[in-house]
Amino acid sequence: MEVTLEKANEFDAQSLFDIQVNAFLPLLEVYKDYNTNPANETIERMITRINNTSGGVYKIKSDTILVGAISIWWKEETEFWISPMFIQPKYQGQGIAQKAISQIEGLFPQAVSWELATIAEEKRNCYLYEKMGFIKTGETKKINDSTTLIYYKKGL
Repeated sequence: MEVTLEKANEFDAQSLFDIQVNAFLPLLEVYKDYNTNPANETIERMITRINNTSGGVYKIKSDTILVGAISIWWKEETEFWISPMFIQPKYQGQGIAQKAISQIEGLFPQAVSWELATIAEEKRNCYLYEKMGFIKTGETKKINDSTTLIYYKKGL
């Protein structure tokens, strides 16, 4: 399986939005995080991310199939943030996200750090990020009674 990244444009917005909703809807149903979950966003938010001059959205393809996306932006020219990254549920657990993170890091060699947040209760996500070299910053944010965001950083 070959995983590739390709910069998204507005023509990709609907397809990416549909995958995003599909990927995050199971988490929304479990955690009821209506104000923060990307399944609850609008397509306009996707278009804003795509057109962000301090970042962008990269389509994730497995072979030739669009399976997800990784959205990035930079706080400083060397400090990058990943949010959100998502993979279509039927393609999860195949190492695609890991390859996508490695590739996005390679596209921005000037980065000295990468940051992200994930749901602390989602142990598979935490395991993935820790396996990729991200370290817990110690910062957390309580979303509701069943959901806490945990923040990670990876220095290069």
